[in-house]
Amino acid sequence: MPEASIDVAALKRRMGRVGVWNSTLTSESAPVERDAAAEIESLGFGTLWFGETPAGKESLVHAALLLDATQSLMVATGIASIWARDATAAANGSNALAEAYGGRFVLGLGVSHAPAVEMRGHDYSRPVSAMRDYLDAMDATQYSGPLPAPPPRVLAALRPRMLELAAQRTQGAHPYFVPVEHTARARAVLGPDPVLAPEQTVVLDTDPERARQIARRFMSIYLGLPNYVNNLLDLGWSEDDVKDGGSDALVDAIVAWGDPETIIERVRDHLEAGADHVCVQPLAATPDDLLEHLRVLVGAGLASI
Repeated sequence: MPEASIDVAALKRRMGRVGVWNSTLTSESAPVERDAAAEIESLGFGTLWFGETPAGKESLVHAALLLDATQSLMVATGIASIWARDATAAANGSNALAEAYGGRFVLGLGVSHAPAVEMRGHDYSRPVSAMRDYLDAMDATQYSGPLPAPPPRVLAALRPRMLELAAQRTQGAHPYFVPVEHTARARAVLGPDPVLAPEQTVVLDTDPERARQIARRFMSIYLGLPNYVNNLLDLGWSEDDVKDGGSDALVDAIVAWGDPETIIERVRDHLEAGADHVCVQPLAATPDDLLEHLRVLVGAGLASI
């Protein structure tokens, strides 16, 4: 598939400057998630992202559910694990989604994490090489269906080697669980043209103790995964910062909390640091809570930044 055939500037415009990263909805029934996706579209967000776990919905089927519920919203995997399906299935499935839904699908690919990869019976020892080989195999796949334009790809990339691969072989990068300083570093590695779409977790709560408690519950999972910890250490955070759910300073850097204006300012910080698109992930207990948080943020001007 010739990567040059994808207009990256047009892709950035279609994705918009702000999207939603969806974790709350992924375990809900298809009707609940579809209704929520339609409202997220109506609120003015450009792209809806979702993750993939070994116990959750398969990424390409999941994307089809969301695309079918919306009219103009871009839908992106954040990410689809390369260990969950072979490269031919990823290429043909993403091609079918691109054709069926007018180019609204973005294939975010990632190497996942050692525990999840080993659970599937694979070897995680050379993730960058594994991703390169996977992209080679995708590019070598023959697709017989109609395809007006190939689906864009982005990589879950944190450190320089994967960011470089993202710039060389895909349309950009989707870093997750990163502070603003990572966005600046990622832009420097990617160069000016590729899409840079970091995720930003948020808590709509102005009480420091309560907001950080919510943030730490979320962060504790990721601070148990070497990929994220090593990235933070590379950025200059200390071993003490990444212990026990994170220091206050690290919590505040990873999770934007406070009133809507404070959260919107963090999104602006990422954009000023070089992001093209910021995926906002409100920490909410229920779908109704998630949608209410998004309504409040949109009312404060988030979707129109």
